[in-house]
Amino acid sequence: MTTIIKQEDLITSVKDALQFISYYHPQDFIQAMSRAYDHEENQAAKDAIAQILINSRMCAEGHRPICQDTGIVNVFVDVGLDVKFDLQLSLDDAINEGVRQGYLENSNILRASVLADPAFGRKNTKDNTPAVIHYKLVPGNKVDITVAAKGGGSENKSKLAMLNPSDSIVDWVLKTVPTMGAGWCPPGMLGIGIGGTAEKAMMLAKEALMEEINMHELLKRGPQNKIEELRIEIFEKVNALGIGAQGLGGLTTVLDIKIKDYPCHAAGKPVGMIPNCAATRHAHFQLDGSGPAHIQAPKLDDYPEITWSTSKAKRVNLDTITQEEMNTWKPGDTLLLNGTMYTGRDAAHKRLVEMIDQGQPLPVDLAGKFIYYVGPVDPVGDEVVGPAGPTTATRMDKFTRKVLENTKLFGMIGKAERGPLAIDAIKDNQSTYLMAVGGAAYLVSKAIREAEVVAFEDLGMEAIYKFVVEDMPVSVAVDVNGTSIHAIAPKIWQEKIGKIPVIDAMTL
Repeated sequence: MTTIIKQEDLITSVKDALQFISYYHPQDFIQAMSRAYDHEENQAAKDAIAQILINSRMCAEGHRPICQDTGIVNVFVDVGLDVKFDLQLSLDDAINEGVRQGYLENSNILRASVLADPAFGRKNTKDNTPAVIHYKLVPGNKVDITVAAKGGGSENKSKLAMLNPSDSIVDWVLKTVPTMGAGWCPPGMLGIGIGGTAEKAMMLAKEALMEEINMHELLKRGPQNKIEELRIEIFEKVNALGIGAQGLGGLTTVLDIKIKDYPCHAAGKPVGMIPNCAATRHAHFQLDGSGPAHIQAPKLDDYPEITWSTSKAKRVNLDTITQEEMNTWKPGDTLLLNGTMYTGRDAAHKRLVEMIDQGQPLPVDLAGKFIYYVGPVDPVGDEVVGPAGPTTATRMDKFTRKVLENTKLFGMIGKAERGPLAIDAIKDNQSTYLMAVGGAAYLVSKAIREAEVVAFEDLGMEAIYKFVVEDMPVSVAVDVNGTSIHAIAPKIWQEKIGKIPVIDAMTL
């Protein structure tokens, strides 16, 4: 029997799904993070997981984005052979219209991050279109659609290797994961695709991330095939690296390992690996011709009751801070920031450095200030700013020395580790790098009391803002001596994990 899928039902369903995943984590992710929180022994990592879980509940209650990076849209469409579409647009255009409406929804505006002309002009499309769409023709008279929003921090850490047939997949994963740093916001998932060709392996890895987190169940019942054995081996060995939540060191780096495979050429073994971050966002729905799809919202009772204490944090006044005060901070210290800071990320830094090179005056005085690497979501209602979590700091590494030396900036705030170039510049300029928790964007935004665009307005979310903050939580990630928490903590926890007894799977 032929099913007719109407254009408006398709558009509405895509729009609603994108709104849904912007503020609802999948429940399997929440449950896995809750188990990780209970299991974690490193207090810094435990605090980071707590912030992510608190942020998740706040977003579910307030219907605002889990992360300021609301992602590039991935759509997987399985079309039944007995389906007929009643469309005035092409199928791609209809799906993209759903994306456009979903991101421009007035009650919950989502950040537009997609740029056209990627090699040259890099102009924002303003509505987050186009999506990356994949189709399959399958038996049946329904359309199954999975919608995901993939953040740039995790997508940038995607890896592909064309291994030799005799090469070890486990060895490659264990060698590769540490090179990914913490910019993918662990704890999360690793999707691994094995076989096919280069593009097939990466497609398998992305599809694997849409599967339910069930490692705790697998550990309880034991593996039933070679792929499940491989999942468990990689899961245990990656967690034994000690990278931990946000790279702060700890027991949980990955919540699950998902693997899909496909036959390949005898001469090779393609392996793709793509991480999902602490803003894991995807949902599945089905169209059967009866109208728009409905996705069941989770119950707030299903979220864990978690509190996070700031009793041991140091309050810092950014408007009166001195070099002497900054010199006392140690890696891992928790700070509560108060006062004025500026924002700036890739495009703003590029423009600032061009102005410095040309001897032009800068639009803001950064002397003695901190700059926050963030591209916030637009505010709605009475908000002064939308969700405003940190972006990956390493992208600014190449600009760091020139900015520090020419502006007398005191420090920077971002997500994840800094590379050697930035750390050397921080040490040489007696500066600091502070880390906010990636995946806690709505929670962070509640600390921002005032927000005003003060430069480069044409850059949209990449403009320079002036923020006035109250008790914004951060950790000292690189101190004035160039000591990085991301360099020392995983080594400490890797050694500790080697001495920790194996956890009974029945307690997970």
